[in-house]
Amino acid sequence: MAGKKLILVIFFLFSYNAGIDAQTKIVQVSEVPENFCISEAESKIYRMINEYRRQYDLPPIPLSRSLCYVANTHVKDLFFHNPDIEPCNFHSWSDRGPWKPFCYPGDEDKKNSVWDKPKELSGYPGKGFEIVYWENDAVMIDSVIAFWRSFDYFNGFLMNTGKWEGKQWNAIGIGICQNYAAAWFGEVADPGGTPYVCGQEPPDPKPDTISVKPLKTPPPPVRSEASEAVVKRTPDSGHYYIIVKSQLPLSEAENVVKQLLAKGYKQSKILQNGEKLRVSIFDSADRDEAIRRLSEAKTLYKDAWLLKL
Repeated sequence: MAGKKLILVIFFLFSYNAGIDAQTKIVQVSEVPENFCISEAESKIYRMINEYRRQYDLPPIPLSRSLCYVANTHVKDLFFHNPDIEPCNFHSWSDRGPWKPFCYPGDEDKKNSVWDKPKELSGYPGKGFEIVYWENDAVMIDSVIAFWRSFDYFNGFLMNTGKWEGKQWNAIGIGICQNYAAAWFGEVADPGGTPYVCGQEPPDPKPDTISVKPLKTPPPPVRSEASEAVVKRTPDSGHYYIIVKSQLPLSEAENVVKQLLAKGYKQSKILQNGEKLRVSIFDSADRDEAIRRLSEAKTLYKDAWLLKL
């Protein structure tokens, strides 16, 4: 009908077969960035799914930080790189990222499965199952839910019916990018917890709560520039720090700093707050300068991000 949006969808996913399992080791190529957050629109889809389930006395599905990151990564890949070109479909992944390219269903076999993308991209310990929505205009939230509810195949994921009857979802992730939306479901709880909504970030620790943890053992008598750098100093408040690594053991953080110094990044250092360690490659009181240097840092660490203290 004239004036209505053309909605194209795919009525497929994966045949659930417990006999199919990956025979090769899954190599994790990415991790969820510390500053990862979801949009209000993604949060709304999540709430609408659980409200729909509540109407039928089904328990809510916990929101998964890892699966949200996988969903976000995939819809961006679909929008920017279009791996869903025949003979590949919406569950395919391009060769434009650190992940393993995948043309579904052609590449699916006992050793390779798109079910394992969450393990590859986030370290999520279970398999993930995806439904995708596409339309020829920016996604309308109500249209996504209405469409998924209107077809038995998609509705089976939302309501644990059909092939998913008797299964229990313990994790769900939502991603939206332009005219794509995706939901990923998992039976395993996410040890990575729940993401926050962008703009509702947890407050940063106060500068005076950030301390410097000395080395447990003194450096060797002959001290290089790299070994001097692991003597950490209290960060300056009002500075912007480019963080390239987080949540590392102290020894690994020190090795990262040494490697960066050897490459010529003289401002590399470790920031510490309690047990949380971050590796900073550059800092400045000038926000514009820090943003410019962030682009450079992303050539080394694609998940580099800016922290203000």
